[in-house]
Amino acid sequence: MAVLQMQRFSICALKENRKAILEELQALGITQIDNSRLPKRKFLKKQDTQDARQLFDKRILQAEHALEVLDEYCPVKSSMLAMFEGKEWLEKEQFDKTVERAPEILKKAAELVALNKEISDKTASIQKMENRIEALAPWMEYDLPINFTGTKLTEVMIGTLPTQMTLDEIKKAIADKESKLDAYEIYIISTETNTVYLAGICLKEEALAFEDALRSIGFARPAQASNETPADLKESLLKQIEQLNTEIEEIKVKIGDYADCRHDFMVVSDYYRTRSDKYQVLGDLPQSKSTFFISGYVPEEAIPLMKERVIEPYEAVLDFQKIKKKEQPPVLLSNNGFSDCVEGVVASFGLPLKGELDPTVITSFFYIVFFGMMLSDAGYGLLLALGCAFLLLKFKHMPSGLKKSIKMFFWGGVSTIVWGILFGGFFGNLLDIVPRIFGNGDWEAYEGAWALWFVPLENPMKLLIWCIIFGLIHLFMGMAIHAWDLCRKKKVWDAIREVGFWMAFLVGLILLLLPTSIMASILGTQIDLPNAVDKLALVLTIVGAIGLLLFTGKKRKPGMRIALGVYEIYGITSWLSDILSYSRLLALGMATGVIASVINQIGTMPGKSVFGFIFFIVVLVIGTLLSLFINTLSAYVHTNRLQYVEFYGKFYEGGSDPFVPFTKETKYIDIKEEKNKWNI
Repeated sequence: MAVLQMQRFSICALKENRKAILEELQALGITQIDNSRLPKRKFLKKQDTQDARQLFDKRILQAEHALEVLDEYCPVKSSMLAMFEGKEWLEKEQFDKTVERAPEILKKAAELVALNKEISDKTASIQKMENRIEALAPWMEYDLPINFTGTKLTEVMIGTLPTQMTLDEIKKAIADKESKLDAYEIYIISTETNTVYLAGICLKEEALAFEDALRSIGFARPAQASNETPADLKESLLKQIEQLNTEIEEIKVKIGDYADCRHDFMVVSDYYRTRSDKYQVLGDLPQSKSTFFISGYVPEEAIPLMKERVIEPYEAVLDFQKIKKKEQPPVLLSNNGFSDCVEGVVASFGLPLKGELDPTVITSFFYIVFFGMMLSDAGYGLLLALGCAFLLLKFKHMPSGLKKSIKMFFWGGVSTIVWGILFGGFFGNLLDIVPRIFGNGDWEAYEGAWALWFVPLENPMKLLIWCIIFGLIHLFMGMAIHAWDLCRKKKVWDAIREVGFWMAFLVGLILLLLPTSIMASILGTQIDLPNAVDKLALVLTIVGAIGLLLFTGKKRKPGMRIALGVYEIYGITSWLSDILSYSRLLALGMATGVIASVINQIGTMPGKSVFGFIFFIVVLVIGTLLSLFINTLSAYVHTNRLQYVEFYGKFYEGGSDPFVPFTKETKYIDIKEEKNKWNI
């Protein structure tokens, strides 16, 4: 249970060492910068770094855009396990050498972006041409140029009508509008739903009247214009599209020549990303003509390292300030190699408040035990543990948070193996069903013989009782932690009032309930307690009830205090609900065995044959993988619930902000520098 003690610090140093100090702090990654408590003085100014940051951000975007282009046209093949690989580790000397070529690399990025723009422009042109070809389709029977307007004596016009009309209906409509028109002709080129494509010819002097008559029924000229016929224009457009596609392929080849620059683009992107972060901090530093100030938080254990690497080499002045009573410092957890795997579970609920105990260690024990009990199949646990062990050994540079999560599932798999051995579960009833179906002899006598303890499916009530026992231990542990925390803060009476009376009341009730006929029917046996224990149970129940009734809350008025006490005793119903919540250990544990057994049963349906053996193996593999995924997810979710709702509800509040170090936040590359032992 370790929350690293934080210390608020302030540094005053010469302005000439500002860049070096910031870079050293950023490389160490052991401080969280917070200048809110630095005194404000008129002679202290802050540097405007917005323009510099905008320049860095622009260069980051340029490199990122180049990477996006390469990912689109020259993608890197990655395996299904690529997410576990983490960032590439690079020696600092190699990183620095690449950064020295940043201007050259950015120039190549600009060239790559320009090539991509060419492709975009040509693709847009192709799309426009394809749209034109599509628009030409109804006019393909028209054998005159599209913009042909007629001869010396005649006028030719083409267009569309937005309605379905026959040739006679069109001529009748024209006659109704212009009855004197008779020297004209209409040709229907093609028709579509609610559209008629037509060409009309008339005398030159009657062109206006003719067009006016057509417009009265919705006539509209086409948007396209060309000196070519529709067929010739289509052929011309197709040739242009073919040429553009050829040019695009040539550009793609040129883009492929930049594939070797992918790593350089990543390095440059991360370099300017770290510079942008540094200048953001720089812009928040109070500075005089010759000095600057920086403040924040540092773990007490890291102070010697900060003095060695920052304070002494640059002759800076280091000062520490007392953390105010209401000030909530950032939280950084530090636990042993086993328990740190559930730090993410604790952080998801909320990091400990100032002065609050870190529940990580005790959570890790119950978490792993409950997870294994819910999965409860040695075969599933073996697959889970081996899979996680493979990932941990194969990908040593995976992100820290992901690594801890996989460690958590690894220990959950180990716990599952233990519970599976106790319950006799190995891929369901595989140890029973395989010899019986594919072997010889009478195997009925061996059913359930593999369990070192008992088979849950044969004795679910026994498992339920043990689930309730584990739940009581879990809940009582939460209350004990709460009492210890209060005693640690010298609030002994509060510990007795808030925890002691409740524990006496509950223990007394449990001891009174054990000898009853109800428990005998549940347990299958009558429990007889010594008279001394019966009397002790009665005393504990009475003392606990009176204590809760009289001393709940801090109200001075007796009536109000007793009313609160009655309400507190009524809270026994919530305790019953909490205890019953642990029946999910039974439900999920049995569900795993039932699902696995059903899979085995389906696999054995073809019977004893070569086909039956192959069918059994296929069903077993596919069904087991699906079942393992579903049941592992269920165990994870419901184990979290038991911690968050039942356990933490007894003693833990949480809600602190995490420690966010000023460090080199990179996206692609991890620089091999001296790593601190706090893994920050």
